[in-house]
Amino acid sequence: MTVPLPTDTTRWRCTLCGNLTRFDVTRTSKVVEYVHLDLAGEAKVEEREVVSETIESVRCRWCNAVDQVELVDRPGTGS
Repeated sequence: MTVPLPTDTTRWRCTLCGNLTRFDVTRTSKVVEYVHLDLAGEAKVEEREVVSETIESVRCRWCNAVDQVELVDRPGTGS
């Protein structure tokens, strides 16, 4: 099941318990990173571009429901 991403005017809400704030998100990302290695060999990612990203599942931290989220309006957005 594909879970819709929240937007600037929406957020997730668990349809079972009403949770708005705590979720475990499993996602797959394809990224391009610019990695800088210092002289000691320590790596630091200096730039990161997300090429594609898919949310595979969202689990509610309060009731453990999986993929039971809906998009609701954020307060004050007037949607």
